[in-house]
Amino acid sequence: MQAFIYDHVRTPRGKGKPEGSLHEVTPVWLASAPLVALRERNALDTAALDEVVMGCVVPVGEQGGNIARMAVLNAGYAQEVPALSINRACGSGLDAVAFAAAKVMAGQASLAIGGGVESMSRVPMGADGGAWAQDPQVASKTCFVMQGVSADLLASLHGYSREEVDAYAAESHQRAARAWAEGRFARSVVPVRDAIGLTLLDHDETIRAQTSVTSLAVLRPSFAEMGQKYGYDGVALQRYAQIERIDHVHHAGNSSGIVDGAAGVLLGSEAAGERLGMKPRARIRGFASIGSEPTLMLDGPSHAAKKALAQAGMTAADIDLWELNEAFSSVVLCFMDALAIPHDRINVNGGAIAMGHPLGATGAMILGTALDELERSGRSTALVSLCVAAGMGTAMIIERV
Repeated sequence: MQAFIYDHVRTPRGKGKPEGSLHEVTPVWLASAPLVALRERNALDTAALDEVVMGCVVPVGEQGGNIARMAVLNAGYAQEVPALSINRACGSGLDAVAFAAAKVMAGQASLAIGGGVESMSRVPMGADGGAWAQDPQVASKTCFVMQGVSADLLASLHGYSREEVDAYAAESHQRAARAWAEGRFARSVVPVRDAIGLTLLDHDETIRAQTSVTSLAVLRPSFAEMGQKYGYDGVALQRYAQIERIDHVHHAGNSSGIVDGAAGVLLGSEAAGERLGMKPRARIRGFASIGSEPTLMLDGPSHAAKKALAQAGMTAADIDLWELNEAFSSVVLCFMDALAIPHDRINVNGGAIAMGHPLGATGAMILGTALDELERSGRSTALVSLCVAAGMGTAMIIERV
């Protein structure tokens, strides 16, 4: 059985700081926003839903307690709708869609929603702890380094210069600014409003259209002191002895932004769409996840993409558009090299360097971005992928219908 995408929405991304426009919105209310929009846009009888799956990377405090179920109830969905939260770090939002799609494809659900949420201004990244960073024995056994050092390691291994990673970042901001100016996100971004209906945010808050290589050049590397002071450079060099040193080329301007946001993707079988009078926008051709070396950590997307392509009986040449989470500039440069992807076919509307990376929601967001761009450009196929902490990658292929 096939799984079809019937609709998708996302909130704007707000600065993940106390002064950000979405800081006053609790995670449950943020997660509810795309659910409400999907119901209203599609005149959806929510009792027809068999599952809601939401990614959430730091599921503690206000984001704990199975936030997906709380969002379902808070959004006014039928109480019969079950929901679960999942965490595959940065891949969570895309994997939530894959989980929902898999149930449809297996005949265990006729209609489902996959998505995600992260309020990084209210629940800080790392607030959930974890053995990888906090248990010395586990950290030593797995050659743990902070992810920013991994990004610099990736750049060092591939020889990406500071100017190259900055040039990619500047282009991300310029593409995102152009996409907003041309209304490319208008169909899918739903404003976030307060309790009395006033709009808190209706656009992505971190885009800087005037960003250039020159303006980025003044920023100091963010991870050099961390790598040297805490020994992460030494750990990385022990694991990758073929290089002499780590070139610290990443900083706040060429790394993904910390933001708040949520997204949802409505999926279902062909029969469910016909029964409810909904027209499918795309079919899911396949998806895959992989594990990769945890110190380097960030090269997983190309391996996941190749696995997904193989399982779908496709090659890279069959993909019209590519969407990769811009965790760091070097991640995208490595992905482009590994799959021979020209820059004009990947992240054509900018990415997380410009608009931010709301951890648990990003995968669902960029899946929707890819679908909208397929429709806008008249193209057929897209592959969406993300790198994942601790050495993993996840990918999904969609085809417009």
